[in-house]
Amino acid sequence: MTDTVSNEPVKGHARLERNVTLMAVATFLTVTIGGIVEIAPLFWIDNTIEKVEGMRPYTPLELAGRDIYIREGCYTCHSQMIRPFKDEVERYGHYSLAAESMYDHPFQWGSKRTGPDLARVGGRYSDEWHVQHLTNPQDVVPESVMPQYGFLKETDLQVTDVGANLTALRRVGVPYSDTDIAKAKADLAAQGNPDLDAGDLEQRYPKAQIRDYDGNPARLTEMDALVAYLQMLGTLVDVNSAAAQEELAEEKGR
Repeated sequence: MTDTVSNEPVKGHARLERNVTLMAVATFLTVTIGGIVEIAPLFWIDNTIEKVEGMRPYTPLELAGRDIYIREGCYTCHSQMIRPFKDEVERYGHYSLAAESMYDHPFQWGSKRTGPDLARVGGRYSDEWHVQHLTNPQDVVPESVMPQYGFLKETDLQVTDVGANLTALRRVGVPYSDTDIAKAKADLAAQGNPDLDAGDLEQRYPKAQIRDYDGNPARLTEMDALVAYLQMLGTLVDVNSAAAQEELAEEKGR
């Protein structure tokens, strides 16, 4: 192939760029290889995520709070992934384990942070602090650029079909039991109201925190759900023990 202007042979990448067929074939091969590299590991994902003691699916109330967290775009400013770097571990706590997000759909890992990472925010502040922070962030963090979410406290929590949500998640691998699904609506109400009978909620969802979260036990609000979600983040797994298990598993695999 020659250049029509200089009559010199076209070589290398220039030839590829000027030949539509070659360009199409090269593009197809590149996309195919890239797709295989990204998709193939998913077939062995059960082997790549070490299960750790303490992990469980979200309770219906925590799940509702997580949906609100995503709905309001909280993930655009707060990551839930502490990387294994000294400065991050010193600021936020033990680095995140893959197993801690094994039931997340979608997961909240990422490095975009306008505000602090929330992977281990559970138990770090009181419910009252969270309510005040969500109502008017500047009252507790004067330099905050976070918008106000006070309307959550005035909005009754409405989930059309809690059981259907759990059923959908079970279909993609989250181990909700038939009992969890059947009692989902009752569990949702009971976790946010200590006056109600929670039954075996704590047995089915270890470390579930049962209480009024927003300061108004007469109503179950979106604020209750969101604070319940925030208060459980990073609290399920004994990270020091889990990290030791990971290291032992790596040693055995070598």
